[in-house]
Amino acid sequence: MFAARRAVAQAARAQTASSSRLFSTSTCRKSDAIFNHRDTPYNNPKIPFEFDAESAKRAQEIISRYPPQYKKAAVIPLLDIGQRQNKGWTSISVMNYVAKLLEMPPMRVYEVATFYTMFNREPIGDNFVQVCTTTPCMLRGSTEILDTICSHLGGIKPGETTKDGKFTVIEVECQGACSNAPMVVIGDDFYEDLTPDSTKKILDAFSKGQKPKPGPQSGRFTSENSAGLTALASKPYGPGEHCSPEFS
Repeated sequence: MFAARRAVAQAARAQTASSSRLFSTSTCRKSDAIFNHRDTPYNNPKIPFEFDAESAKRAQEIISRYPPQYKKAAVIPLLDIGQRQNKGWTSISVMNYVAKLLEMPPMRVYEVATFYTMFNREPIGDNFVQVCTTTPCMLRGSTEILDTICSHLGGIKPGETTKDGKFTVIEVECQGACSNAPMVVIGDDFYEDLTPDSTKKILDAFSKGQKPKPGPQSGRFTSENSAGLTALASKPYGPGEHCSPEFS
């Protein structure tokens, strides 16, 4: 009986592997790699880091929004500033610097940086490509878009960086542009209504150091449907009529 059950289970796994793509194909990372730090030649506390003049000015402006005893509330935006200055990733030196600046125990900063997925704990390519593969995008072709990106970039897999260091590709959960699926985020910009051809053109532009126009790639302006504008077609009534000029 046990042998029969094992044979059935093995057959089911083989069929699943051969007939469909797994839900997630990003590089598998063990939990200790996510939450623990291990010194490396490129990421260790001895590597100096501090904000440059522009970053320091921005950081002080953010810190000033909080009472002095609550300035630690600025930890997330300051980590973001540090990550941007550090070429897109948050090293241990960045975290230690932010902890010192905000007079926080370093462990509290580590907890934030390891919890939020927008903080990259490893170096990334010049162009950080985040491909949404959640249900709305998947139903409209995100699997094909992901496969197109990976093959067009030399056959890399999700979670990997191209050999020339220009692109890092990962799979992500919903980015909030479901009505314009499938879509990807590159840097801070959304590229929506993608097809394999438009995706290749976007990658080629970034590869040449250009920045293609973000937003829908299908010709529509935002998220309007194929029938054209069906709502908000007339001047609004109510409080909107009496707003200050800058809001009217």
